[in-house]
Amino acid sequence: MRRSVCMLSCLVLAAALGGSGPAAAEERTALVVGNGAYRTAPLKNAVNDAADIAASLGKLGFSVMLVKDAGHREMEDAIRELGRRLRMGGAGLFFYAGHGIQVGGRNYLVPVGVEIEKETDVKYKAVDAEMVLDEMGAAGNPLNIVILDACRDNPFGRGFRSASRGLAVISDAPKGMFITYSTSPGKVAADGTGRNSPYTESLIRHMNTPGLPIEEVFKEVRRDLGSKTKGAQVPWELSSLEGKFFFRPGPGEAGTDPLLSLPEERTQADDARPARGQRNGAPAGDSQRPCAESDGRFCKYADGTVLDTQTHLMWAARDNGSDIDWTAAGTYCRNFGLGGHTDWRLPTQEELAGIFDRAKTQPNRAAEEYPLHLTGLIELSSCCAWAAETRKGEAAALLFYSGERYWQPKYNGFFYRVLPVRNAK
Repeated sequence: MRRSVCMLSCLVLAAALGGSGPAAAEERTALVVGNGAYRTAPLKNAVNDAADIAASLGKLGFSVMLVKDAGHREMEDAIRELGRRLRMGGAGLFFYAGHGIQVGGRNYLVPVGVEIEKETDVKYKAVDAEMVLDEMGAAGNPLNIVILDACRDNPFGRGFRSASRGLAVISDAPKGMFITYSTSPGKVAADGTGRNSPYTESLIRHMNTPGLPIEEVFKEVRRDLGSKTKGAQVPWELSSLEGKFFFRPGPGEAGTDPLLSLPEERTQADDARPARGQRNGAPAGDSQRPCAESDGRFCKYADGTVLDTQTHLMWAARDNGSDIDWTAAGTYCRNFGLGGHTDWRLPTQEELAGIFDRAKTQPNRAAEEYPLHLTGLIELSSCCAWAAETRKGEAAALLFYSGERYWQPKYNGFFYRVLPVRNAK
């Protein structure tokens, strides 16, 4: 019999409802993290939960970053990247499935690959959940959601004096918060035996129900878990939320609160009609989606992907945003989940050269005297992008201010970025 573990899920929804406009609903950005490959007390469902949530959010209009079995630095880098993207505005969402620990009234998310032997190790080796809230708050975007399917019971508890079961209640949340736990605070719940935790399984089903406000989504989740566990697991929540939020608006709901709603679903006839400036030639599966923006060759979609209609390659609309070495760049691509896709990879040097274009110019934030040359629909935060090819400790790269192809040591991360790509055919 499997031991009981805690699936404590905390959703924090912070919304500034004062200044609004339809454009605010255009961007939905999510970071989804699933950690299961722990040396102590590995988790069966956490990575599955993250992958399935990421796929669902992608279909609901979120631009999704998916990170699986992340170490400490990778988790913190991903959270910072989420904060950077949220500065562009719109709604933000963070989902975490994995071990979580409460120590001294603070909640910590446990990375993979760390050794926690005593209570004092936690604040140095785990990630403080407050970091997510801090990044979202600093971004100044109008709407943020944090979902923590995060305390399977503390696996390191024997060496702890004050650590409690479950996670702590967020007591200082500002107005406009929606907080929900998959079971009462400090309690534990059964992990389940299927592909997903019972909480995540129910959440995926109900968040996809058209026209169901967020409060009703979690009421349905609570009913499901109460029935499955015969009342042993009762999700608990509190709210100071104003306005309405729909994961999937139903007909007629899009206009009730434009800040918090996606546009109404388009008809097949609408989707088949190319956007202004869009060229024919996109591969099957993408040709039916309207361009949010087009420059004639490249088509940018609302989920943050950019299709090259000449090569049928799909690019991320932004690079990773910070210095990264070649090995970490490969990991970033493998864990990338933008648009609900899981086949992102490092581009080849030839593919990078294919989007270099001397006729196009954009500013270089890392070095203003060296402008970058590529379509304005793809944003680079530095001059240099890693490529997939390697030789004797070196990796290929491309300079986007000159078009030069060259080789650099894999460990050199200064000014280097990763721009994920996938085959869209």
